[in-house]
Amino acid sequence: MRLLLDTHVLLWWLANDPSLADKAKAAIADPRSAVFVSAASAWEVAIKQALGKLDAPSDLERQLQVNRFEPLSITISHAYSAGTLPRHHDDPFDRMLVAQAMTERLTIVTRDPRLAPYDISTLAA
Repeated sequence: MRLLLDTHVLLWWLANDPSLADKAKAAIADPRSAVFVSAASAWEVAIKQALGKLDAPSDLERQLQVNRFEPLSITISHAYSAGTLPRHHDDPFDRMLVAQAMTERLTIVTRDPRLAPYDISTLAA
């Protein structure tokens, strides 16, 4: 599988949070899965940490390496696609994840029901 972790799923995985569904855990842990983390998620985490709204690892890049997650940069194509998406969801970080999933043919691991109206593959977290 080619997975893209929603930000909350990334944080649940790193914290070994029991909120993460067993099926999602198994897919992420499967050595045959390619697991991607968007630069948008790192940006979102950093903003929320700076505002004091989130307790998350300060060594996020290192945590990605330790967990064999692939960083996914934001390209011009991703940005343009995110900007032209239907307004089903207004969060810019989530819209970027949707655009990246569409462009790169990834399955988003998420618990966000607001992503359902988009034509993307999702795996319930």
